[in-house]
Amino acid sequence: MTTQGSAHPHKRINAAQVCELCGGVSDMSLHRWLNNPELAFPKPIYIARRRYWREADIIEWLDAREVVA
Repeated sequence: MTTQGSAHPHKRINAAQVCELCGGVSDMSLHRWLNNPELAFPKPIYIARRRYWREADIIEWLDAREVVA
């Protein structure tokens, strides 16, 4: 079952929220995922030197990973 419908499509979340959404991974794991082109992890946008992601993009990526696993 996908959780895409429960996410607001334009909601932005910060790195700490992304780490939590991805199962409590560390910021270093997030950094590694961003630098691994094979994973195709969503790229952040920067606002005032802080990283933000669209929540819907992260959920979509997680759902795609479930299919691969």
